[in-house]
Amino acid sequence: MSGAGAVADPPRQPHTLPYRLVATDLDGTLLRSDATVSQGSRDVLAAVAAKGAAHIVVTGRSVPWTRHVLDDLGYTGLAVCGQGAQVYDAAAGRLLTSVTLDRQLAALALAKIEAEVGPLAVAASRDGLSGDVLIGPGYVYNPELPVIHIGGADELWAEPINKLYIQHPELTDDELTLAAGDVAGDLVGATMAGAGIVELLPLGLSKATGLSLAARRLGVPAAETIAFGDMPNDIPMLAWAGYGVAMANAHPELKQVADEVTASNDEDGIALVLDRLFGPF
Repeated sequence: MSGAGAVADPPRQPHTLPYRLVATDLDGTLLRSDATVSQGSRDVLAAVAAKGAAHIVVTGRSVPWTRHVLDDLGYTGLAVCGQGAQVYDAAAGRLLTSVTLDRQLAALALAKIEAEVGPLAVAASRDGLSGDVLIGPGYVYNPELPVIHIGGADELWAEPINKLYIQHPELTDDELTLAAGDVAGDLVGATMAGAGIVELLPLGLSKATGLSLAARRLGVPAAETIAFGDMPNDIPMLAWAGYGVAMANAHPELKQVADEVTASNDEDGIALVLDRLFGPF
């Protein structure tokens, strides 16, 4: 990546395609506000693929929360899920990599954060292709996604997990993310993935981790990758990619580090950039 907020076309790579890999976040980026992908975005992504570039989904959602979106897209490539923890082969229906959050460290981190800011509402994403999302008392979640309600914190630690979700009754998402990083940043990573979605991750894990692994399998370097996102959890991905694009609806922190700001997720922002670079179609 180069500057922040620039709108000039990125430098072309020394081959026929401007980029060989197109990495897109889902929520707030490829998905519209109604959780669907527009026909315009579908058509442009198909046209880009026909020219030889690969599209890779890079999402904070775990595989069980992502698979129905991939199926709807007819997606058969690699997908990076769980905030980089999982590299998923959609065609084979199997995990190629899976990183778990050490439960003892997670419990210690949670205790340290609560000692600083007070009680939290907590949820957890279990590891694996069918890993459930456990929802603790008071945690507010998307009711359209499948979850299991639990009565107490002990159930969080019963099986391996990829990450924790935390919410605070008074602190904003930005404030909670900052507080979590300040008091437990030596134990876990803390990131904001969306409204009401503050996550605790294995230390050092990010979308860039999973994307770099997937790109290596595809034989594509960072310089030949263009990435799209909307939230602070997308910052490492945009920093890793050769060119990073923030949506108009993106968090200010992401806009500050992006090479370009496109239209919103409801206005086919991804399609507009790809049509300019690869098209017109």
